[in-house]
Amino acid sequence: MTVRPVLFGAVLALLLATPCAQARSPAGAPRLQGAKAAIVMEASTGDVLLARNPGQRRQIASTTKLMTVLVALQHTDLDDVFSATGYDALPVESQIGLRPGERMSVRDLLRAALLPSANDAAATIAAGTMGSTEAFVAEMNRRAKALGLSDTSFANPIGLDDPMNYSSARDLAKLAVQLRRYEFFRRTVDLPSAVLRSGVRKRTVINRNALVRRVDVVDGVKTGHTRRAGYVLVGSATRGGVTVISVVLGEPSERTRDSDSLALLRYGLSRYDARTVMPQGRVLGRLPLRYRGGESVDVVAGATVARVLRTGARTRVAVTGLPADVDGPLPRGTRVGTATIRRGDEVLARVPVVTARPVAEAGLGDRLDDMLSRSQTIVAMVLLLVCSLPLLLLRRRAINRRKALDAEHRRARRREESAVQ
Repeated sequence: MTVRPVLFGAVLALLLATPCAQARSPAGAPRLQGAKAAIVMEASTGDVLLARNPGQRRQIASTTKLMTVLVALQHTDLDDVFSATGYDALPVESQIGLRPGERMSVRDLLRAALLPSANDAAATIAAGTMGSTEAFVAEMNRRAKALGLSDTSFANPIGLDDPMNYSSARDLAKLAVQLRRYEFFRRTVDLPSAVLRSGVRKRTVINRNALVRRVDVVDGVKTGHTRRAGYVLVGSATRGGVTVISVVLGEPSERTRDSDSLALLRYGLSRYDARTVMPQGRVLGRLPLRYRGGESVDVVAGATVARVLRTGARTRVAVTGLPADVDGPLPRGTRVGTATIRRGDEVLARVPVVTARPVAEAGLGDRLDDMLSRSQTIVAMVLLLVCSLPLLLLRRRAINRRKALDAEHRRARRREESAVQ
């Protein structure tokens, strides 16, 4: 064996022994115990704070039901009622014991699919929404494509292991963000338990996401587990106007799943602030009033801009489009420019810049006073006077000369008249 192959093998072994995703972690980032892939994302902006193999395609178990719920929310009404299918579940599968033909509201079916992760409820949702499981799965995949979930594919609405049923940490976080737009979803995944009142009997179901029950700030989202997928959790937490989404995939146990998820969520909440970066009414400048020297009107932000930003992030404001001056009549709130708020090179928002008070039209007296008070007007008048003075003198001399000639003519005429007599 030569030196070069030995050296190559040593380098390769070193690279394989050091996960790329862990090579550089942000300061203060949690050390994940068992997640094969993970992410924590700020919900309102999609900003990714930390990620491990975020685009890696993996089996996702019952977090598949997140897309099942999204499709149902978009195609049904919560008060719709579906008849249960004859779903043949294995003894190890989670279910609520729906009898074939039993009628249950979509609201309760969705709660059953989200909280105890009932497979019979998910199967009933699929058949009731699209008429067949096949048509429903096709719609799941169409929706994933429309949302730009490029590392996602669905083979069933339940989450059973299948080579064609997979997603990534990044795609599941994006999907959770979409679902959180629905108030029903947000309320449901934050419940420790729920009572299903439709169906042949009242049922009480427990949320499998134990973090919701144990930690105040945790408010979702969905657990999952199969032999191939390992333990999976899409989590969410909210505090002080900030919501973060976490995903862990391929965890070896419920304990590490919950521990890693909670560490990600707490880390995310500690690194973001909800701020009012531009309050409505903030003075952004003054505009002179035309014909009214020395008077001006304040111009202010016409809207409030609130954003969630990383702790310590700075913003700057640039105002453009303002005229040199204004004249009325202008009502209060007249747009005169634009304020652009940026964080680095990113434009966070653009808001109108408006007048803080009404502006009346300048009167004739204002215009005359302004004209006379302007230094350039006085200078122009002096120059005009200086330039006109020689002309006035020449005209005066011409007039005097003409008068003298006229007087001489009159005297000559009188002499002539006297001589004739």
